[in-house]
Amino acid sequence: MPAFEYTALDSSGRTRRGVLEGDSGRLVRDMLREMHLSPLRVEPTQKQLRQKTPVVRWWHHISAVNLALITRQLATLVNAGLPVEESLLAVAQQSDKRSVNSLFMTVRENVLAGRTLAQAMENFPGIFSSLYRSSIAAGERSGYLDSVLENLADFLEERFNTRRDVEMAMFYPLLLFVCAIAIVILLMTYVIPDLEQVFLSTGASLPFITELLIQSSRFLRDYFFLVLIGLVATFFALYYTFKIPVVSSVWQRVSLRLPFAGWLIRNINLSRYVSTLAILGKSGVPLNEAMEIATQVVSNNFIKQKLSEAAGSVREGTSLAAASRNSRQFPPIYIHMIESGERSGALTEMLEKSSEFQNKELRRSVETMVQLLRPLILLFMAGIVLLIMMAVLLPILNMNALVL
Repeated sequence: MPAFEYTALDSSGRTRRGVLEGDSGRLVRDMLREMHLSPLRVEPTQKQLRQKTPVVRWWHHISAVNLALITRQLATLVNAGLPVEESLLAVAQQSDKRSVNSLFMTVRENVLAGRTLAQAMENFPGIFSSLYRSSIAAGERSGYLDSVLENLADFLEERFNTRRDVEMAMFYPLLLFVCAIAIVILLMTYVIPDLEQVFLSTGASLPFITELLIQSSRFLRDYFFLVLIGLVATFFALYYTFKIPVVSSVWQRVSLRLPFAGWLIRNINLSRYVSTLAILGKSGVPLNEAMEIATQVVSNNFIKQKLSEAAGSVREGTSLAAASRNSRQFPPIYIHMIESGERSGALTEMLEKSSEFQNKELRRSVETMVQLLRPLILLFMAGIVLLIMMAVLLPILNMNALVL
């Protein structure tokens, strides 16, 4: 039965929005009138959502944590023996967000029309990634959809937790840096001008560092907006320059050679790749297909090219361990674990352990970087304050020496 998205007024004149199922828009309007609502707009959700696909607008986006929660709910309902269409209906009705309600009612409508769940989700690639859809398709083929949904929910929750931990770890150093810049700007624009008048009134020659500080303060006060506009223009110029394919390709390759940053970039990309490969293998997706899908989550084009070549080698009959070794992108421990998994016939389990190892290694790396950044930022702030204090105190000490 088609689903319709409606906007109506209640008896007190308040606007009500929601989704109802009905054979036609006219029937839905009649249902609204029976509910003592005055319909203003009734349109099929399929039409509404098609306008937002494949690019999902930000106010219709489903966050990672919400998608994990919904996936967990679907897994529980399917495991309880409910048909897929009833599970989708229950999830849609439980959500208090109209976008989620409309989305899953539309997916349910496609399932009722005879499509599989994975096929019904293909209309919304901005919400359901290729990893998500391929896992669902594998679960439907094998008859273990509930287990696949549980694995997907675990994967989404773990990925969300990892990303949240990284963001929270970076928050404090970034806050310190912003505060340091703000303090310097306030000193240069409000404190130094008052001291400048005092120093100039004495008529004495100023030390070089004091003169440099005064000239910097004048420049910042006179050209603050020009500096700000220049910084913004530079940011956008660099942003769009790095969007050029040739420049982006060269930079992404060079960035991998940067000390520590290159190692961190490589580990972030490999963590995504191995995690995706693990969940796809656990869901029953064939290795060749899983490698192609996992390659899509890699953001660095150089690494993506090497992993695509590895996927091609596996299609030609090379083992996963040998193809990974030839790509020269993976740490030796990953190669040894995969080789052990292939020999023992427990490749999926070893991929899962490799994924856990990569995620833990990534978290340790970020924590190490944060621990190094904190004292560096504090030293930066202390150095700036020290320079300003020297620039202020040196003229005062010189004046005292002249008096004596």
